[in-house]
Amino acid sequence: MNREVTHRLKACEVLFNEGDPPTTAFLLESGRLRITARSDDGERVLAEIGPGELVGEMAVIDQSPRTATATAISDCLLLAIDAAQISERLSNTDPIVRALLEGQLRRYRATLAAIQGTQGESENPYQNEPLGIHKIRLESALRESLRNDGLDLRLQPLMDVLTGGIAGFEALVRWHHPERGPISPAEFITLAEETSLIEPVGDYVLRRTLDALVDLRQQGLGTLPFIAINVSARQMSRANLVEQLLEDLSERDLPSSAIKLEITESQQLDYAQVAAVMKLAQGNGIRVALDDFGTGYSNLQHMHLLPFNTLKVDQSLARGMVDNARTRVLLGSIVEMASNLDADVVVEGIETEAELDVLRQLGVHYAQGWLVGRPEPVSEAIRHYCESLGRTARQS
Repeated sequence: MNREVTHRLKACEVLFNEGDPPTTAFLLESGRLRITARSDDGERVLAEIGPGELVGEMAVIDQSPRTATATAISDCLLLAIDAAQISERLSNTDPIVRALLEGQLRRYRATLAAIQGTQGESENPYQNEPLGIHKIRLESALRESLRNDGLDLRLQPLMDVLTGGIAGFEALVRWHHPERGPISPAEFITLAEETSLIEPVGDYVLRRTLDALVDLRQQGLGTLPFIAINVSARQMSRANLVEQLLEDLSERDLPSSAIKLEITESQQLDYAQVAAVMKLAQGNGIRVALDDFGTGYSNLQHMHLLPFNTLKVDQSLARGMVDNARTRVLLGSIVEMASNLDADVVVEGIETEAELDVLRQLGVHYAQGWLVGRPEPVSEAIRHYCESLGRTARQS
């Protein structure tokens, strides 16, 4: 059962009592709390805390009973932080940072045990880490959006360079935060990849993509365009990824050729396992693309291990190809290599007709970028696709 993300207290209400089990920590969004502890000569006030501070995290971190009582001084709004969230964060923390935190905890416990009667702010290992607080807030909001179907799917078209028609789309996820507005995909996808949230985000994209394909089929199209889906390292590690995808396609009476899986090389990939998943997908008619080629971890050492149908060239490699002969030579070599491996090539970030002309000269199969089309809501992307088919039919 999911906990409520927000927790409200009225003045004088108790958030938790000394001795309570450590089930949840809280981030105080508004109001003030008084932290007290029992001692031989009565109750001692340890601290008063305000907005932006964490409370109850110490007991959650070391899984010990609460050593203090938290009472609302005024009406409070708190953000609940599950023990599982904290545990997952700590398990992935740098060992040195974790050791420093454990030392801080030991000193904190020793101070509370002594109860010398001094009043001040309770020690908080996160109070000097505003980025950490920001990530906790953002992670909790992302979890809430996933529960409430608060993400959005966009489709960006891919052009067949030879014909000029739209061959398919890439599925892209977007998130509009209720307070901050649009969150950069680079920010929230990175956050999701740091936690287990990347799997439900990926599942959401897959589910909505299949729904979009059903909507496309209802337009009475002769052949469905493909939709490419980015698959994370965590998703690739699931033993039943391909089997589940095939089952979902069958339930909707969709051809496996309508899906293309895009895999980005990273340090997290188990290449033997990924290769097996790719072969299984291809054996069942699902094409596979190697994404972001030309950056970071993409290298020839791994390429011969991964059976792919498409090389997707990162836009950073395509920049300057109009005026830089070396860039054109390099891109041409990639196209030739892909052709010899019986694969096609997609170049991202195409924004001008001059860049598109270079792709034609080099024999690149597909172009993607703002010149071709920006990411659009599914309904708009389908409408524009059907209109483009109508124009092509009239021209022929």
